[in-house]
Amino acid sequence: MDLQVALKKKTIISRSWILLDSTGEGTILDVDKYAIMHRVQIHARDLRILDPLLSYPSTILGRERAIVLNLEHIKAIITAEEVLLRDPLEDNVIPIVEELRRRLPPENTIPQAQGDGSEHLSGQHDVEAGEDESPFEFRALEVALEAICSFLDARTTELETAAYPALDELTSKISSRNLDRVRKLKSAMTRLTARVQKVRDELEQLLDDDDDMADLYLSRKLAGASSPVSGSGVPNWFPDSPTIGSKISRASRASVATVHGNENDVEELEMLLEAYYMQIDGTLNKLSTLREYIDDTEDYINIQLDNHRNQLIQLELFLSSGTVCLSIYSLVAAVFGMNIPYTWKENHGYTFKWVVVLAGLACTVVFVFITSYARHKGLVCS
Repeated sequence: MDLQVALKKKTIISRSWILLDSTGEGTILDVDKYAIMHRVQIHARDLRILDPLLSYPSTILGRERAIVLNLEHIKAIITAEEVLLRDPLEDNVIPIVEELRRRLPPENTIPQAQGDGSEHLSGQHDVEAGEDESPFEFRALEVALEAICSFLDARTTELETAAYPALDELTSKISSRNLDRVRKLKSAMTRLTARVQKVRDELEQLLDDDDDMADLYLSRKLAGASSPVSGSGVPNWFPDSPTIGSKISRASRASVATVHGNENDVEELEMLLEAYYMQIDGTLNKLSTLREYIDDTEDYINIQLDNHRNQLIQLELFLSSGTVCLSIYSLVAAVFGMNIPYTWKENHGYTFKWVVVLAGLACTVVFVFITSYARHKGLVCS
């Protein structure tokens, strides 16, 4: 029963979306994938990228009427007029919803000045504000990029805060507890580095391709599609075919270039992506510095362990040498302990003293010779 409840709850959460329009107003939607596909007109393979049950890398895809965004926990579909964000009730997604509500509405225009000539001046300011205002899709994309970059940077800072003291403690005292602690931190760092690298690679790929960046200009394409130049009898049902849809997309961009200027003018988006590329690259550099510190600590620990191993080998050499010498002494004692008649039995007390002294001297000479030979060959540190 508990398993069924958990599966049902998971299914409900996976169908949960929030719709945010250009005014920042949000509406919770509980719809299936077909309703989403029909609303934003994307293919099932694009929607599959946003499935939380599937492990897809960080992706930013530009489609004819939407941007498909998969950045860690941020799974969204951005159009020229609205944002669809998946799982809005998750702890990591709630701040993004609040930020979208705050930043999606366009900036307020300059209030009208008092006086007879204020209407013309105010109207001019309104036009300039409308021209300078970033497109809706870029404002939404900026919120997502800022959120994911800040999230990964915060995780990196937390890891640094925990890792550096642990590494210093391991350097001062090598123990199983400290080694296990550093091992867990290194595993967490490897996973976090992979996540940051995926986001950085996706931004780098976008920056390297002007066509991919041009695909993200949804407002430009929408304006071109609604212009008389582009509306020369092209049916709306053609985008169902990917091949024909790509041709229509190129034709649409060409018409936009005719009406609204150069379609390859992606300077605004390039500046936006470069800013967050530098931020995520800085986060990756922090992780690289931490990895180098861990590698240096591991090298230092290995040097210490090698030194201890050498000390144990030296101790073993001394003990082995002493054992050989004692074996010689025991051999002498065993020989003289046998029941063998001696020609000098009458003076056995005097003879016993010389046997003990000479045997001890011989063992000492053998021990000194072995240690001196080991030092001469560099087997023992001086």
